Amino acid sequence: MHRRKLFYLLGIMLLFLALMMVLSALWSVGVPGGDRLSFLKSILITAAAGALLFFFAYPSRREQLSLAESFTLVTLAWLLAGFFGGLPFYFYSGTGGAMLDAFFEALSGFTTTGATVIADPGNLPRGLLFWRALTQWLGGMGIIVLFLAVLPRFGSRSTVLYRAELPGPVAERFVPRISETARWLWLIYTVLTFLQTLLLILCGLNLFDALAHAFTTMPTGGFSTYNASVAALNNPAAEVVMIIFMFLAGVNFTIYFRLIKGDGRVLKSEELRFYSAVLAAAAVLIAIDIAPFAGGNILLSIRQSCFQVVSVATTTGYASVDFDAWPHFSRMVLLSLMFLGACGGSTGGGLKQIRLLLLFRYARRELVRLVHPSAVAAVKLDGEAVSEETMRGITGFAFLYILFFAVTTLLLCWMKLDPTTAASAAASALGNVGPGLGMLGPRFTYSAVPAAGKVLLCLLMIMGRLEIYTVLVLFLPESRRFLRNK
Repeated sequence: MHRRKLFYLLGIMLLFLALMMVLSALWSVGVPGGDRLSFLKSILITAAAGALLFFFAYPSRREQLSLAESFTLVTLAWLLAGFFGGLPFYFYSGTGGAMLDAFFEALSGFTTTGATVIADPGNLPRGLLFWRALTQWLGGMGIIVLFLAVLPRFGSRSTVLYRAELPGPVAERFVPRISETARWLWLIYTVLTFLQTLLLILCGLNLFDALAHAFTTMPTGGFSTYNASVAALNNPAAEVVMIIFMFLAGVNFTIYFRLIKGDGRVLKSEELRFYSAVLAAAAVLIAIDIAPFAGGNILLSIRQSCFQVVSVATTTGYASVDFDAWPHFSRMVLLSLMFLGACGGSTGGGLKQIRLLLLFRYARRELVRLVHPSAVAAVKLDGEAVSEETMRGITGFAFLYILFFAVTTLLLCWMKLDPTTAASAAASALGNVGPGLGMLGPRFTYSAVPAAGKVLLCLLMIMGRLEIYTVLVLFLPESRRFLRNK
């Protein structure tokens, strides 16, 4: 039965998750805080569940996954990561002990959304704070992509798994082998994280804060160790470092690989130029709009504007200021950036700016065809024609993205949330951004959202992280029938 191979891989994932909990728990050794018992329970439960699945399905380890089972594996991996990853929060008395809230917090971490239900993270023990950061770092490049990098033989569906988890319209390989591509991704990701940690330490942050913020910047996650987020650091130099690395995290990682190989032409990438231009334009507009709020201090308004624009556009979600108190124009620009997101192939969420660029060109081509019906013109990117199959996928994705945003906004309004809060919550969860507007602004948490709303937002966070199609394909009659018949 092929499903046993699925259980075998999920078992390995849970054992790995238990090991990561051990690393986080080490921060609590010798430090009073009361989270050691919560980690011990969580580690034992997670390891036991992982071992049970592993040994139950071990005889089937060499079987190949079907297409339906491959998509099921990716979705189940993220659901189980949220459930078992939430156990330390559930068992710790200082977080309220509600399983739904614990699941929401952990899933928000793994999907790099950064939405929190914890009122004051600064009161959490260091072990739990590090675990929050580590969930985002692990989820940033992808749990399945990590397995593809470290497991010698993942099966013939490696390409399907890679494309199902890596964000963007085209999951590009660096090298022919998927496992080697995954290793390059994680190597670049780790080096950039290490470099940011060193720079933050040089800016005056202690080792723990530097690690925690680097672990949540590169995955564009945004979990801070403080309730006031980055504003609590009161460190302009650290903010500049974070702006740089948030921007870098939002760039397609293919560009870094090609730069390493000496191909400087990638710096002329149309996607990179479009991404940079959008962020620069938004930062200038907001800086002008908020100048009076900064007391006429031009440098301060530029720094605050750049930080929030890059943070929201890359879907990191850090806050260096209460941007919900900014003028309506600036708030709406930020809300728009939640939809745009970063580049394809980055750790950022949202629609992805490469999709927006191609949709603009696709619309322009159709407009030209109205005047010249017989004209033959292809949508091009970096001088190469984009296939009609890719354009159909992008158009369908954009439609589904807007549809789920609209339906979720209506449902949240039905649950008594005001329209601003509901719309920003839907955009934030689907784009994996984190903070929203209104009752979900930088000064607040998602604890005000009713239980049904949290379940809905959890679903949106997974769909946003896995780019909708990976989750929806499981509901097709063909997939359900195929799984039942195996």
